[in-house]
Amino acid sequence: MRTSGIFGVAIATGLFAGAAFAEPVTVRSCNRDVTFDATPTRAVSNDVNLTEMMLALKLQDNMVGYTGVSGWKTLDASLREGVKELPELSPKYPTKEVLLEANADFYFAGWNYGMKVGGEVTPETLAAYNIKVYELTESCIHIMSRNKPTMDDMFIDMLNLGKIFRVEDRARDLVSSYQAGLAEIVKKIGKIEKPVRVFVYDSGEAAPFTSGKYGIPTAMIEAAGGTNIMEDVEKSWTEVSWEPVVERNPEVVVIVNYGDVTAEQKIAFMKGNPAFKNLDAVKNDRFVVLEYVEATPGPRNITAIGRLAKSLHPEKF
Repeated sequence: MRTSGIFGVAIATGLFAGAAFAEPVTVRSCNRDVTFDATPTRAVSNDVNLTEMMLALKLQDNMVGYTGVSGWKTLDASLREGVKELPELSPKYPTKEVLLEANADFYFAGWNYGMKVGGEVTPETLAAYNIKVYELTESCIHIMSRNKPTMDDMFIDMLNLGKIFRVEDRARDLVSSYQAGLAEIVKKIGKIEKPVRVFVYDSGEAAPFTSGKYGIPTAMIEAAGGTNIMEDVEKSWTEVSWEPVVERNPEVVVIVNYGDVTAEQKIAFMKGNPAFKNLDAVKNDRFVVLEYVEATPGPRNITAIGRLAKSLHPEKF
């Protein structure tokens, strides 16, 4: 928070005292309980979707930077505006030294969203330096058993961030708005006798990288009145072969747009490959492009579900 003059000093002092004597809060992060005795003031987030969660809660003044964006993706106008005063500390996953040099006191990341199992940056390795970690709920499948995701997973992350940063009212208001938007979409769709078969195409030509049972696209597709044809794959995001894609004949293909290969190029590859010519999605030209930040847990999920629902069930809209 920026303040100036004697009045500003008084306000800042009051806020500091309030933070210092605030009651500790404890949140569940995957299989851990994490207690915060004070509000983090030097937070770092990894990846565009997690950074957008922080920005949606207006936590820029509690952040010292972000990581893991420019190495794979570009910032769109809205995100660039939100982080314009924050440095990117690392273009890909940060090292422990990057976080220590930034004097970070909080790291919002996930497994395969800034941390790797057995890697040098984990909740355990950072604990020795008093850097608290909150893990993205979708990513918990990499270290523990859990149920298939629902949109509640994203809501829980937002509410937990609200508790950690003592902006619970703001978080509740945001989540309520997301829930209302989702309810409106579900109401418009109504009862679906036969969900539309959907394949999520992230990347890769020799073998596609896709979302399995535990990726948030499964929850998004179901909310939009579809079914993920790779739901039986017990992974969140993973590589599969093309054979089951052809066998299961998706009616719609969701293209995840990011990286060096554009959505248009991915669509052209599928349309131009003889192996896919009989797929319903290809024959009927039914492709839906979702930006990476829409297809991973974050504030843009509900709008993306609305667009997806219109594509799956145009007659309902």
